[in-house]
Amino acid sequence: MEPLKLMVDDVPTHHAAQSSSTERPIPSWRVWPNQPAQFTARHICPIRHNLHQHPLLQLPQLAQLAKTLMPLGQCRFMTPGATQSSALGDVLHNASPDGRSIDEVFANLDEPGSWIALYNVEAEPRYAALLADIIGSAHPLLERTQPGIFKVSGYVFISTPPSVTPFHIDRENNFWLQLLGRKTINVWDHTDRDVVSARDVENFILFNSLDDVKLKDELRSRSQEFHAGPGDGVYFPSTSPHMTRSERDWVRPGDGVSASMGVVFYTRETQRSARVYQLNHYLRRAGLTPRPPGQSRLRDELKAPLGYMLAQARRRLHHLAYTPPGLE
Repeated sequence: MEPLKLMVDDVPTHHAAQSSSTERPIPSWRVWPNQPAQFTARHICPIRHNLHQHPLLQLPQLAQLAKTLMPLGQCRFMTPGATQSSALGDVLHNASPDGRSIDEVFANLDEPGSWIALYNVEAEPRYAALLADIIGSAHPLLERTQPGIFKVSGYVFISTPPSVTPFHIDRENNFWLQLLGRKTINVWDHTDRDVVSARDVENFILFNSLDDVKLKDELRSRSQEFHAGPGDGVYFPSTSPHMTRSERDWVRPGDGVSASMGVVFYTRETQRSARVYQLNHYLRRAGLTPRPPGQSRLRDELKAPLGYMLAQARRRLHHLAYTPPGLE
């Protein structure tokens, strides 16, 4: 498949607009699809944004945010030499592999292969407000096909090429935004069972296991590939397989750090799908071949309450401290 170049259009001015007293104000900081009439929350879609200009998303401010998040256990570091085929759980760590402090990590970001991720940035109130603005800007489009947005979170990924984020899936819908430098992201259709099987999605939803969610080189061509710079982005739905890479061909003196942000969220539909996966896991163990969610709305509506009851029963039986996200 030929790489898909993201459209570049004018960034909107930084002021709120309100055409009537009954309409929502348009947030100053926002995301928008290239073709709004064709946008659906159920499919991969190129988008644009102006978050790369936001004061809170510049490197000095992100360094301060990292110092806030580190004591909360919300910073992650990548093992040097990781590849897109690496198992994500094997190469992500809660501490810098070489023992550096947060200050030292950011002081040496220009070193090739540097990589840090900031998880759940909404723990800092200013970033929580920013995420609310971002989701608010897309709210009318999202509500059209996936109403009931909840649990909005933000993740920031900062690296110096050559660097990668390995192949994986997430539970949430995702607005993936390039903030600084350049990066290539590959995203696969979340319904392509050759790329990630229904059983492997079920194991991820229930047990947070990515053990069998692995890149198959022969299926790379099935992905959509986006070459992103500041202001570019991609929307993709829950459990869409994806991975990123950043090469050194764009690096110049003073311009060698790549940063991207994932603004992720659940909806009533992602919650219903998670509950269907929960039930399907047990149906599969009983020797059946259940249909994945999304193929029949009626069937999903019947399955979801049973999946919810199973999740609650599992929680009680195993004395779990929480139900897997999206199953509540």
